Amino acid sequence: MQQQFLTFRRFNEPALAKSLTDLLDANEIEYEVGEESLIANPLMVSGDELMREYLIKLQQHDFDKVNNLLVAEEEEALNDVEAGYYLFDFTDQELVDIVKNFDEWSAFDFALARKILKERGVVINDRHIADFKQDKIDMLKQPEERQTLGVTLGYIFSLLGGLIGVFIGWYLSTAKKTLPNGEQVYSFAEADRKHGKNIRILGIVMCVVFIALKIYLVQ
Repeated sequence: MQQQFLTFRRFNEPALAKSLTDLLDANEIEYEVGEESLIANPLMVSGDELMREYLIKLQQHDFDKVNNLLVAEEEEALNDVEAGYYLFDFTDQELVDIVKNFDEWSAFDFALARKILKERGVVINDRHIADFKQDKIDMLKQPEERQTLGVTLGYIFSLLGGLIGVFIGWYLSTAKKTLPNGEQVYSFAEADRKHGKNIRILGIVMCVVFIALKIYLVQ
């Protein structure tokens, strides 16, 4: 069975991506590197300079392992952090929120928030961390809000015979999101995915109908 690599981190600078790949190489963890072009830079005279994101992709079973390695690596640098670092001004609750929302913060901020809390007498042990992570995963698994507007537009464009409707249907029915633990789940609720399949089929049928009509009318 072919191994599937999922996007673990995105970087705007190749040096930051290399820092992660060096860690992966040191721990003999398989990965893939990719690039995505974002938008043309209007400030460049040539007009062909592209903003890029550098993607580091891992296998699902390595996500938690690499997250832990990143935290462990940052913990070694905690004693050298400057006294004016902004997290030292956070309240206990704000620091707890960082720990709970680990996926929204850097590994360094996560490790430092936990260290500051410990120094203030608020101990968050490994069991708490595991519970926080599971709670966040359960929350992220929830589908997006109902896509009423998207579904409506999808049917309209499909009825008009446009490929836009087919694309909307395909997106609604197949879009997935990757969770911090590497698990992939559908982005939209089952009802919206069913609408997406119907929109896609309707769009394809209407495209064929319009093409057939054009051919018939030119004869």
